[in-house]
Amino acid sequence: MNTSMNGLTVPDVSVGQRSPEKVKKLKRPGRWASYIMMGLVAVLVIQSVATNPNFGWPIVGEYFASPRVLDGLVNTLQLTFIAMLLGVVLGVILAVMRLSTNPALYGAAGLYIWFFRGTPVFVQLLFWGFISALYPTLALGIPGAEPLFSTDTNSLITPVVAAILGLALNEAAYMAEIVRAGIVSVGKGQTEAAHALGMSNMRTLRRVILPQAMSVIVPPTANNVISMLKTTSLVSVLSFPELLYATQLIYAENFQTIPLLITASIWYLIVTTLMTIGQYYTERHYNKSTRAQGLSIMRRFIELQKRRGTNDAPAR
Repeated sequence: MNTSMNGLTVPDVSVGQRSPEKVKKLKRPGRWASYIMMGLVAVLVIQSVATNPNFGWPIVGEYFASPRVLDGLVNTLQLTFIAMLLGVVLGVILAVMRLSTNPALYGAAGLYIWFFRGTPVFVQLLFWGFISALYPTLALGIPGAEPLFSTDTNSLITPVVAAILGLALNEAAYMAEIVRAGIVSVGKGQTEAAHALGMSNMRTLRRVILPQAMSVIVPPTANNVISMLKTTSLVSVLSFPELLYATQLIYAENFQTIPLLITASIWYLIVTTLMTIGQYYTERHYNKSTRAQGLSIMRRFIELQKRRGTNDAPAR
């Protein structure tokens, strides 16, 4: 309806209604310019990589699935898994020691973390590889008496053992700080509630604290796994046949250095991409379960308090 006012016709707009207006989109010329620029750069890079014969793509395709490269990849994955497993287990122990009120425990843990974080992992690998220069023989026994066990160091500390020790002991120092940060992030009320339910310190840590701390622990741990996968390339100095050393042995024979390095890089990218996808789903799982875990403990604590209140109420 239209309303006449002083000879003018004014449209009648009901309360709560507005005349339709077109929403104008903001013009972003800078964004479109960046799209065009990045597109041109991508085209130039792809053209250069695809047409440059020095990349040796036929050789990359030839050796990409060769048995020697695949064996090196398997050794890399095994070394990553073993080193991370030992590093995580030792890191949890060191984190608990760091949070202990015993001066001997947190002092020893602090000294360990200080040493292994303060020296490069490459230097540590070299020390383990040449440990026989310091200790030609390893013996176990009571000082001043005949050793109960004695063996040659080189026969015990093989390249694979030196690689595992160097990577795992170094990783444990970083994992200790990650786990400690996760434990500290859990509120003290959770510990008090668990103790009120009659849980011991170790059971509280295992059943209450660590599950809730996983949302803080998992992201940096997953990053460390990916970093560990790439750090395994350093053990080539110990002549351990992981992925990089396997490709080095091949291009030492055919002198095709760049294509073989590209082959190794592609495999590293594939594995790290799969690990990144796994990291995403793992983080999402723990972000969902953390709240439920905390609420479960608090519900049990509240129910226990209600029962105590009911039992303590005077009979009428």
